[in-house]
Amino acid sequence: MFSFANPEYLYLLFLLPAVVGMFLLDRWARKRKLAKFGKEKQLQELMPDVSSRKPMVRLVIILLLLAMVIVMLARPRAGAMEKVKGQTKGIEVIIAMDVSNSMNASSTSSKNGISRLQRSKMVMEKLIDRLHNDKVGLVVFAGKALMQMPLTIDGTSAKMFLNNIGTDIISLQGTNIAAAIDLSMHSFSQDEKVSKAIILITDAENFEGDANEAATKAHEKNIQVNVIGIGEADVPIPTDDGQRWMLDDNGDIAMTSFNEDQAKEIAKAGGGIMVKGDAIDAVKALDESLKKLDATNLSQYTYSREGEQFPIFAWIALALLIASVLLLNNRNKWLAKKSFFKRKAKNNNEE
Repeated sequence: MFSFANPEYLYLLFLLPAVVGMFLLDRWARKRKLAKFGKEKQLQELMPDVSSRKPMVRLVIILLLLAMVIVMLARPRAGAMEKVKGQTKGIEVIIAMDVSNSMNASSTSSKNGISRLQRSKMVMEKLIDRLHNDKVGLVVFAGKALMQMPLTIDGTSAKMFLNNIGTDIISLQGTNIAAAIDLSMHSFSQDEKVSKAIILITDAENFEGDANEAATKAHEKNIQVNVIGIGEADVPIPTDDGQRWMLDDNGDIAMTSFNEDQAKEIAKAGGGIMVKGDAIDAVKALDESLKKLDATNLSQYTYSREGEQFPIFAWIALALLIASVLLLNNRNKWLAKKSFFKRKAKNNNEE
């Protein structure tokens, strides 16, 4: 399976035609300037060492180089999928985890307590251990949503993906719960007989989209939406280095709190339940809610963790960069002495 961690950078590929246009404009301007000194054919005879083809070759190299750099920025990743023989009865569950900056804040009333993200991981690991025969997928979201792991019955792989999640995984910050629900809905199999559920784990500080409407649409498609609420009253948000507190637009310390009312509304719209992540029976209550769904036959697949593939493109880009530097506009003298396309004159004495 091949995917991109930052697919929005791929839009930069649309700049390549602009580079071609600039090249053609430059060649046209050069041609006009040279025309003042004489006809093109005569000028070529005066500059025998200047190649007319190498600028085009260099353009192709530069275009490929730019394309490789853009692909690197998009962070290509690849993972393997393997189908396991046999079937098992279960349901499909997509875990949608909030990775916005506010998830670095304390999950307790103390500003130095365990972070919401760490609390989320602890709760999810316990839940995954209970999903023995169910398929589990993982979506992460902040200002946008991103598929982190497709549906798999391999709980060990699911926890491995879970442990590698951080708030830096998505560059676009914010909290778009609606986008997370929408991506989760489209990440299930197309089998209508299979029961499906979404588990949102978030502090429910929703700033974009209509989360309630998205949950309602999911419920209308027989997809249960549950919410695990993480966090307490107002606490500051630490910076990435953990040494300072984030500031708001007014220069004051940015505060964040768990929006319990919003979490309950989303769960109600999605036909599921809302539980607090720090509750002793949170995992049990959620597991009981999922068990109300009918289990059906599921094909078994396992996925390996997606590895970063940008080094491959980096080496290609380096090779192209070296080629562009070494490629001169002058013709190669040793090639100029060769006549590859001229026929040898026949010897008059040849019979």
